Amino acid sequence: MSSILVPERGWFRAPAGHEKIWIGLALSWCLVLTVMMPYWHFRGKQNSRGEAYAVVPTEFAARVDRFIAANKVGESNGVPIVEPAPGGDAFVLARMWSWNPILKLRKGETYRVHLSSLDLQHGFSLQPLNMNFQVMPGYDHVLTLTPTSAGSFTIVCNEFCGIGHSNMIGHIIVE
Repeated sequence: MSSILVPERGWFRAPAGHEKIWIGLALSWCLVLTVMMPYWHFRGKQNSRGEAYAVVPTEFAARVDRFIAANKVGESNGVPIVEPAPGGDAFVLARMWSWNPILKLRKGETYRVHLSSLDLQHGFSLQPLNMNFQVMPGYDHVLTLTPTSAGSFTIVCNEFCGIGHSNMIGHIIVE
């Protein structure tokens, strides 16, 4: 006996009744989303207008170390807290299973935040703002940020990066 059988004659029946309505709704929704995607990209202000550069991961890590040494204002649980100059560059390094350093920013000031990874692909998710970016080794992704509210914001890795993934939490403090 063959595992692939020819269908019986007349097996196909054209959609009728409610099936036509559901197919029409699905196709209409596909068309709406197709039109909306370019709109969201250009008008939705949801996409980063940032820059990205190729970088050697170890060189980026050395740049982060220099940034920490020049701007360190404290420490929290062994993680340095740094305060970059308003209008300046800030560097954040992702590695299994940590974000380094904690940024201390000023409300209303603009910063260029450089993100990169030392080892794997990580996800940069700034909560509760719902900002999401992929952080890749070999790329320096630059985000221009102007904090509009004070508080402590959590950085969560939203790309599974191994056994310690659930502990990969960082912070940005805005005063």
